[in-house]
Amino acid sequence: MPGGVIAVVDYGMGNLRSVAKALEHVADGKPVVVTADPAVVAAAERVVVPGQGAMPDCMRELNERGLRQAVIAAAANKPFLGICIGQQMLFEHSEEGDVPGLGILPGEVKRFPAGKMCLPDGQKLKVPHMGWNEVRQTKAHPLWQGIADGARFYFVHSYYVAPGDAACIASTTEYGIPFTSACARDNIFAVQCHPEKSAQAGLQLLSNFIHWNP
Repeated sequence: MPGGVIAVVDYGMGNLRSVAKALEHVADGKPVVVTADPAVVAAAERVVVPGQGAMPDCMRELNERGLRQAVIAAAANKPFLGICIGQQMLFEHSEEGDVPGLGILPGEVKRFPAGKMCLPDGQKLKVPHMGWNEVRQTKAHPLWQGIADGARFYFVHSYYVAPGDAACIASTTEYGIPFTSACARDNIFAVQCHPEKSAQAGLQLLSNFIHWNP
């Protein structure tokens, strides 16, 4: 494999092509490979795990395709970006389908609480949370470089991560309740939003990931 490969992990879930296209746009000539091959993931310089869909399907497909160990290894030793379900799978357990995640980060994946889904004026908020929302950075990180605090990103989700370790929270977003919208620890950065659908701020985040050397 040529050096500098960016592997986008294909476990049958969601918007891989749009993620790959956005990465190619900022990759400075580094090859971007969409792959379901654990050996390609293991050999890559950096790994991106995107995803849309339901957590039980996600974990089942990851196991059935033999990708579980490759993803765990990548999260342990190379620049790793999780997007949407790719963030949620890093945690210990999800309320969606009552399934265990990979347990790489401590905490739970929870559903937005129906009773709190309203604005201060009482107006109801819909679940899934879908559309543009502000991301409030809670700690400095190389992946926030060039991105204004409060920049708007695009979201589509009904569940959110509730980390067991507050030190890994990198941003919060308000939707009825404040929730964790990005996590960071060591070589891992993971977001609930979709940077590939988030215009300039999203491309900046992906570009920062390409150049990040944790």
